[in-house]
Amino acid sequence: MSDFEVQTPTAFDPFADANADDSGAGTKDYVHIRIQQRNGRKSLTTVQGLKKDFSYNKILKDLKKEFCCNGTVVQDPELGQVIQLQGDQRKNVSTFLVQAGIVKKESIKIHGF
Repeated sequence: MSDFEVQTPTAFDPFADANADDSGAGTKDYVHIRIQQRNGRKSLTTVQGLKKDFSYNKILKDLKKEFCCNGTVVQDPELGQVIQLQGDQRKNVSTFLVQAGIVKKESIKIHGF
């Protein structure tokens, strides 16, 4: 009869490419630098999302020496390893991570500004 193929309409999924495993959309890993207010004027800076290849203790040692502050590495069940530093060190930590070549500037999210 005719050479036309019959196409049946299907439901359109607008999030199909975002949910695909091989797609790069939405899978970018960020390093989150946050501040937590403690009591009074005390505050903590937390760094989360570094790759597991890096030695957190060596990075912490360099950060403490560079910025003359105290800090520790905390194991969180949901977030993994998190670096905590005394004081508001958000700008200092972000510039340090970029200059050391640990993270690119585009993949750092500084919260609280």
